[in-house]
Amino acid sequence: MGRKSISEVGVEDLVQAGLTTEEATGFQRVLKDSLSCTKGSDPSEVWRHLVARRALKPWHPHGLHQLVYYSVYAHWDVSSKGPPPYWFPSLYESKHTNMGGIMEKHGSSLLGPLYKDPITSYSLFQKFSAQHPEAYWSIVLKELSVSFQEEPKCILDRSDLKSKHGGSWLPGSVLNVAECCLLPTAYPRKDDDSLAIVWRDEGCDDSGINIITLKQLREQVISVAKALDAMFSKGDAIAIDMPMTANAVIIYLAIILSGLVVVSIADSFAPKEISIRLRVSQAKAIFTQDFILRGSRKFPLYSRVVEAAPDKVIVLPAIGSNVGIQLREQDINYSPCYQPVDTLINILFSSGTTGEPKAIPWTQLSPIRCAAESWAHMDMQVGDVFCWPTNLGWVMGPILIFSSFLSGATLALYHGSPLGYGFGKFVQDAGVTKLGTVPSLVKAWKNTQCMNGLDWTKIKCFASTGETSNVDDDLWLSSRAYYKPVIECCGGTELSSSYIQGSLLQPQAFGAFSTTSMTTSLVILDEHGNPFMQPDDQACIGEVGLFPLYLGATDRLLNADHEEVYFKGMPLYKGMRLRRHGDIIKRTVGGYFIVQGRADDTMNLGGIKTSSVEIERVCDRADESIVETAAVSVSPVDGGPEQLVMFVVLKNGYNSEAENLRTKFSKAIQSNLNPLFKVRFVKIVPEFPRTASNKLLRRVLRDQIKHELSAHSRI
Repeated sequence: MGRKSISEVGVEDLVQAGLTTEEATGFQRVLKDSLSCTKGSDPSEVWRHLVARRALKPWHPHGLHQLVYYSVYAHWDVSSKGPPPYWFPSLYESKHTNMGGIMEKHGSSLLGPLYKDPITSYSLFQKFSAQHPEAYWSIVLKELSVSFQEEPKCILDRSDLKSKHGGSWLPGSVLNVAECCLLPTAYPRKDDDSLAIVWRDEGCDDSGINIITLKQLREQVISVAKALDAMFSKGDAIAIDMPMTANAVIIYLAIILSGLVVVSIADSFAPKEISIRLRVSQAKAIFTQDFILRGSRKFPLYSRVVEAAPDKVIVLPAIGSNVGIQLREQDINYSPCYQPVDTLINILFSSGTTGEPKAIPWTQLSPIRCAAESWAHMDMQVGDVFCWPTNLGWVMGPILIFSSFLSGATLALYHGSPLGYGFGKFVQDAGVTKLGTVPSLVKAWKNTQCMNGLDWTKIKCFASTGETSNVDDDLWLSSRAYYKPVIECCGGTELSSSYIQGSLLQPQAFGAFSTTSMTTSLVILDEHGNPFMQPDDQACIGEVGLFPLYLGATDRLLNADHEEVYFKGMPLYKGMRLRRHGDIIKRTVGGYFIVQGRADDTMNLGGIKTSSVEIERVCDRADESIVETAAVSVSPVDGGPEQLVMFVVLKNGYNSEAENLRTKFSKAIQSNLNPLFKVRFVKIVPEFPRTASNKLLRRVLRDQIKHELSAHSRI
């Protein structure tokens, strides 16, 4: 669609895109006017003009948005210009963003005469923050609701970088980061009557929005913390396996407030996966819910948790429960457990390639990092309403909590499935201003048209993470709010954040990252492990290596060798050992980044990282005809989330059907690993390609299936 240039688009094309003849005639006049005003020479200026005058409406058919966008950029040369921009910062608005504000205040003193304004000088300021993180963090810590009981001796102690690659951040400081979330502050402005959480249950679309004020939240968290104090000892690990509800947030904060450690477990896991996480974390108890409610259907959760054999289970009913109690005035006083900033507060899990998930420790530095990034890149402010469908078992759950409460924003929670109209109406009714997504969710919204008729124009920006974004899906999403930016985020649990993101001080392109995150430095390594030395606006592709001075990044793992996982074999650069992340990224002309996949055999399915080894182990046992299987993931030809493909070698004498195996594999994976995973395609082959040492070459299989899918798409 849209291979005509915009000047060639006629009334007939507009009618085919979904307009009436009368509407099409009027819209063509708008197009001609924009071409006239911009002289039609620069496609990006034509698009900027159309968006600025709001020519394209959220309620226009998506076919019209497609026609106009692809026609405007029909002859755009990506190889020489980079990806086409769809959103542009304005100088006036840039100065009122969080980042623009501190740049205007401190830019001249930090950058001298090189500082011009927040847009012109953003890249320079980002590089300064990476080269001088102490200066940046000394400014940003004052912008967040972070209160130390004992102030740090310094921002960064670099005295022992040989043995501790990332240095020691905020040494000597003592705080309780959960308390920081709960107390009123003069700056950012939070008082007891501020809205802390807004929420709604699925199926209650016509009901009002439920609210929890900061005072109410604090009292309910304290009531749970007091109960925990009576049952457990400081430092005990307490798991949470629940949907992301207001109760789950209260429990999460109460565990940290009382000096215990949260063990985050996703509510989609099978009993075996829950059991592994309980064992690795040595959890003393687990909070859960009897059922997960999805519309009129109930899915068992408590029974799955019990099957995992925990030491103690604390179960809440899905309907009508309130984990906290209203405290009497004399019961409100509570002394939180204040601890050093590097104290463990949360254990999260990330799948590696060995089959057992890595247990990743979050310290009190982690909430500071993720909140600071949302503050800087999503411009999280007092008055914002932040919604992101997620779960405490994934890194976005804790990020959502701390990004809201440490910046003074309101956390918005929908107790139900985000796939339908009910969620969209909640976004509308709650006045959500910052909406986070994953690409597969956006694709479902677009394809089902379930959000038609809703008003999302209060949204100031979107965010997307977990998978590779599809350009057309992001086009649909951005258009719902008059083309507000979609901030792409790519990072990891072990970083507490994203290492590449978008920025509201730079033009944004669909499916691309415009910058490294604040204080982050990276290099792109060629196939020999040598850094590419081209300028930042020149194209290259390779494995990413991160500079290790990264506040919030892990310095240990609970069940693996941290040095071996993240540093062994990585090159030295500028005197520092680079940190491994595992992504292959492409830097485009113009300095954008596009993630190309994983350097190892980890795959990303539905926003969940898992390993080929885990999947193969399950599928090898799915049918008696199987000799071995190989799991690879590929992105669709037109972009979008990765899809799981299984290669199979059969035993002699067996003649199993690929479709039958696909069904069996999906059932086995869903019952043993994750019910959200499914096999897209099965290919039976006589043998697998291997190295001389008999190592399976999944890369060759991946390239083979990519070629076949590409050829099929051209037929």
